Amino acid sequence: MIGKIAGRLDYRAADHVLIDVRGVGYIVYVSDRVMAGLPRNGEAVALYTDLLVREDNLQLFGFTSLVEKEWHRLLMSVQGIGAKASLAILGTLGADGVSRAIALGDWNAIAKAKGVGPKTAQRVAIELKDKAPSVMAMGGALAEATGDAVIEDARVVKAATPPRANPAQAEALSALANLGYGPGEAASAVAEARGADPDADTSTLIRAALKLLAPKG
Repeated sequence: MIGKIAGRLDYRAADHVLIDVRGVGYIVYVSDRVMAGLPRNGEAVALYTDLLVREDNLQLFGFTSLVEKEWHRLLMSVQGIGAKASLAILGTLGADGVSRAIALGDWNAIAKAKGVGPKTAQRVAIELKDKAPSVMAMGGALAEATGDAVIEDARVVKAATPPRANPAQAEALSALANLGYGPGEAASAVAEARGADPDADTSTLIRAALKLLAPKG
């Protein structure tokens, strides 16, 4: 399994790029969003990859984060969602947008992706809803490990985290910060969720906090 590729961006086409890794060129299919964020031809590039094995073909798909790669894998598990549709959803919403849409059951957001109809979007939201908190927790844990920061009010602040004695709360806060929620509102929602269920794990805290943060009415 090829999990990551790092090399020089040789050229880009409509839906894929060629990455030169020490003289060996790898064709990697990417979403529109990933394509837009890549460097210019000839510059260094690195992508996490997922290898799709078919009887007559091998295809590599590239992602800028492990969370995005995980969503691709999960989206592909839904009937009616192939690699093209998965990249369309990720290209339209991004990994954080997919996390938010699926966690809140917002199938209308998923249906905005090209080639994804309402029925398929509803199936995605229903089948993957229970998976969203764990993927978001994965993103929060990665942010904790790498010390990611979030931008708020034109200044850089560290993602709000409580003492290490409560890793579930810390990971839930980091996951919400990665979704764009401010440290204050995220901390308030997680604290309220934890108050209602002191023994909640990370996934449960994220799910409860998202419900509290969802627009009312």
